[in-house]
Amino acid sequence: MAQVKEKKTTLAANGSSNGLKTSTYHQWYETMLRIRRFEERALKMYSINKIRGFLHVYIGQEAIAAAITTALRPTDPIVTAYRQHGIALSRGVTSKACMAELFGKETGVNKGKGGSMHFFSKEHHYFGGNGIVGAQIPIGTGIAFAEKYRSTDNICLTMFGEGAARQGALHEAFNMAMLWKLPVLYICENNFYAMGTSVTRSSNVTDMYKLGLSYEMPSSAVDGMDVMKTHEALSEAAAYVRSGKGPYLLEIKTYRYRGHSVSDPAKYRSAEELENYKEKDPIDHLKAYIEEHKLLKISELEAIDKAILKEIDDAEAFAEDSKFPPASELYTDNYVQEDYPYIRD
Repeated sequence: MAQVKEKKTTLAANGSSNGLKTSTYHQWYETMLRIRRFEERALKMYSINKIRGFLHVYIGQEAIAAAITTALRPTDPIVTAYRQHGIALSRGVTSKACMAELFGKETGVNKGKGGSMHFFSKEHHYFGGNGIVGAQIPIGTGIAFAEKYRSTDNICLTMFGEGAARQGALHEAFNMAMLWKLPVLYICENNFYAMGTSVTRSSNVTDMYKLGLSYEMPSSAVDGMDVMKTHEALSEAAAYVRSGKGPYLLEIKTYRYRGHSVSDPAKYRSAEELENYKEKDPIDHLKAYIEEHKLLKISELEAIDKAILKEIDDAEAFAEDSKFPPASELYTDNYVQEDYPYIRD
């Protein structure tokens, strides 16, 4: 039977977790703050109709995206669900390209045609942003199969929520991945509420990592509100998968502060519960740790805050000034075959 481990963070002699460099803490703080400020601005732009359609923000879950930047390689493909602005930003897609995509502008990462749920960047090995619940699980498994077929050293990070974990495709993918020992790291971002129903009301299994055990898939859980613990858990899981032993399932317990989408008032949870999680805010937690261990000066943290705010201001202005795509773009980027006969402009 696969082993289940408790993830712990040790304190090195220099006061930093696992002896990590100061630059790592700088990167984490910058990444999380970029995502938080981007999502806050996106909500503001939605409120004045600059952004329309669906919008699912990553506020509260930033530590996961930040830990991915240090635990995974830039060449490792990532596929995820539609709460995905933060993952795209952490992977290196610019704030300008992301904001312009939300505005539906031609300068967006997908020329304004993907919108909030469908960011994609081949350059950054980022495969989205998928709107169908759970669809990314077999897709990520297939990407991992391709990486193994090509004999690369890459692993595919396949992310999904606890709601999507109840899709039958998960079990088919898990079985195939274990059978073929595919290089796939499955990440369940468990924020406890799926669209709006508590995991305790919709699943007999509330510890999502246990889903891997029936396939003898190594599985564990970690506190996703702590970037240090999340980095360590991701690093261990990634090393296991990259060694050629097959897939790994990591449940990252996290929490979203906002509703499922902008249209969700989130009345299914109490104000007390929300405030309790806000006291565990991943950005505040990291900032306090940095200050306590004197890893960065307060002036350096303030400089990061100022630079990020300017970056988001510039992204908003860029999106506002960009043009909408012409109507002819409706017919582009649909098929690889340039002269596909069944599409007309």
